[in-house]
Amino acid sequence: MKNKIMHFFFLSCLKATELIEKKFHFKLSFTEKVQLEMHKMMCDACKTYEKQSGIIEKGLTEHHHEHQHEMDLEDLKKQIQSKLSQSSN
Repeated sequence: MKNKIMHFFFLSCLKATELIEKKFHFKLSFTEKVQLEMHKMMCDACKTYEKQSGIIEKGLTEHHHEHQHEMDLEDLKKQIQSKLSQSSN
């Protein structure tokens, strides 16, 4: 019984990093949240990993939005050019 309780509360760093990455894209279950918070209370490496992953995730999201906007502008330019050429004929 004691081992089951210990296993429930104490994650490996591998499992903790999986949950950290998962929470950027999906909602964690209550159990996962508790397990991750317990692990981070004892593991400075995983706390640091979470901070660094958050910075990377934010940068990737901003980069994606910037390039999405650029692609939309290029598509819009093509549409305008096409309509201008159609109206001049």
